Amino acid sequence: MKTTYQLVKEFKNNYPWTVTWWRLKKHAELLDKYLQPNEKVFYALAGQNDNIPSSFFNTVVVAVTNERLIVAQNRLIVGYDVSFVTPDLYNDLKVEAGLLWGTVTIDTVKEIVYISKLSNKALPEIQEKISTFMIEAKKKYHKKHENNKNS
Repeated sequence: MKTTYQLVKEFKNNYPWTVTWWRLKKHAELLDKYLQPNEKVFYALAGQNDNIPSSFFNTVVVAVTNERLIVAQNRLIVGYDVSFVTPDLYNDLKVEAGLLWGTVTIDTVKEIVYISKLSNKALPEIQEKISTFMIEAKKKYHKKHENNKNS
């Protein structure tokens, strides 16, 4: 099985126009620290963690696991940021393509997560991976909770 970093490198090789400057290995290692024992990453990408056109130095790694989405950023000077989007908190996904880059907006119950400066060519793949996972995970989640209610 490939590591998170290998999956991110594969994404970057497939979509070199995506803006991610540095520290991808550090971001991926941080993300790996927050994986649960049985959690596996099956898709990873990198982009900018904002929706600011002039921002180019806010790189994050995003992973789709068998349990949730994880967004990890190891800051340059001190500290880090890790966000989790579980299927029960996921609302919607929006994809926007611009002249040079695109943005994926992940709407959750508690926050909105922007991943920007993505190659426009990567947008269909990102949408498919995240949407497919969330649709299937929500079905399982609802089934599980219906069974618990009826018990």
